[in-house]
Amino acid sequence: MVAEIKETSVLPMLTVDMENKENGSLDVKNSVENGRPPDPADWAVVDVVNYFRTAGFEEQANAFQEQEIDGKSLLLMTRNDVLTGLSLKLGPALKIYEYHVKPLQTQHLKNNSL
Repeated sequence: MVAEIKETSVLPMLTVDMENKENGSLDVKNSVENGRPPDPADWAVVDVVNYFRTAGFEEQANAFQEQEIDGKSLLLMTRNDVLTGLSLKLGPALKIYEYHVKPLQTQHLKNNSL
């Protein structure tokens, strides 16, 4: 008999709306039930993993789990960390940094500098 284990998070379930842009990137907008974007600094590892899985990076999401990257760690990552520290293929790593990590960092800084 095989027991099924489910991972859960204490954060509210994130919903992700994705829109394909002309340059091939995805415009990902996170929201919670109250309509306010969650602060990535509060994300657990499972939230980071789910974010990248939902964004279409199923295989690469596992690297974030293996390296135990939570929201605080994600916001501290440099381009070099993503390109070399996660052992990802170059193409997906560049897209992950440019279209996801960097915008999340920028939004976090903008929201917390008021």
